[in-house]
Amino acid sequence: MTDEYRAEIDGLRAIAVLSVILFHSGVSFLPGGFVGVDVFFVISGYLITAIIIGEMYEQTFSAADFSDLVLPHTLRSSFANPSSSVCEPA
Repeated sequence: MTDEYRAEIDGLRAIAVLSVILFHSGVSFLPGGFVGVDVFFVISGYLITAIIIGEMYEQTFSAADFSDLVLPHTLRSSFANPSSSVCEPA
């Protein structure tokens, strides 16, 4: 896998983030800002999957190295927004 920059992916991420910001700022012509979150997660999943497949193809994939890469980001976001890491009873 090559580590080339993909401008179109950055553009999609920017649109996704902008739609969430506009939704939370009360812009009425853009209902459903949650779609931006979904798009952002799909893009993230695509990028992560591409990295894993590329490393598996090159036979350099390591679950331990991958968790070292992903866990700090996951934990940081959990501490930034504690409600995202707590399951509340219905």
